[in-house]
Amino acid sequence: MKKRWLCAALFALLGGCASVPGDTAQAVPNATAAQTRTMVDGRIEVYAQGSGPLVVMLPSRGRGAEDFFELAPYFVKAGYRVVMPQPRGIGKTTGAMKDITLHDLANDTAAVIRSEGGKPALVVGHAFGNWVARMTGVDHPELVRGVVIVAAAAKKYPAGLSEHVDRSAELSLPDAERLKSIQYAFFAPGHDAKVWLHGWYPEVSESQRMAGKATKQSEWWSGGAKPLLDLQAENDLFKPVETRGEIRDEFGERVTVKVIPNAGHALVPEQPAAVAEAIISWDRGLK
Repeated sequence: MKKRWLCAALFALLGGCASVPGDTAQAVPNATAAQTRTMVDGRIEVYAQGSGPLVVMLPSRGRGAEDFFELAPYFVKAGYRVVMPQPRGIGKTTGAMKDITLHDLANDTAAVIRSEGGKPALVVGHAFGNWVARMTGVDHPELVRGVVIVAAAAKKYPAGLSEHVDRSAELSLPDAERLKSIQYAFFAPGHDAKVWLHGWYPEVSESQRMAGKATKQSEWWSGGAKPLLDLQAENDLFKPVETRGEIRDEFGERVTVKVIPNAGHALVPEQPAAVAEAIISWDRGLK
């Protein structure tokens, strides 16, 4: 898994990487276009790659766009343009970090979509990013053609899990302690959580946590009125089995539920090929 993390880092620099010998994950397809890095509105750093229908990817709490560097080539190969904005406080992205709500973060996403021409985008949000994706669907429906929520937590999930997310991003703790929380909260049994030992931003994590607390769940929960893919992980502690149908039960046929086997709350680094296949298949079915 360390090799996969290195591969992702090289991808950021070189715009592509080959398969990694000895890695248990499926090989990343070769990119068909180099990755670019630009600034939107002078304050939002955005990585982009490929051409075609627009896909915007929003990362988990306290983590950056690099989490999608291994996933993006699957979409590029399938004929999509992938844009991956850095959240506030990561890389060169700036903006208020205190006294903000999910509406502010959704406005950042909207600015990125407008910078790409304003055609409706598929907005993909992983874990905390799904809150922002759904808020974007509510606040900016004209810019969204569909919402994909990846490893979205249930409306109510087991107590204590959020503490493990906090500990995962607490860099003052020994790596061994952090790794225990990362393994428990994010990865399915048997998967090596070291791939997520790095890439955490404590101040960003806290800012996003407070933005979520400052926004009523009812304001973002629906994701708007566009089609929604609820992409779940089979071993996600944040999504107990009895809650798997809660979003579809509430919003009906506009919601599609897909469960990815052998994955936890991290999901994307665990099963990138399956994640890409599920999203692309669903999106093409919308047309």
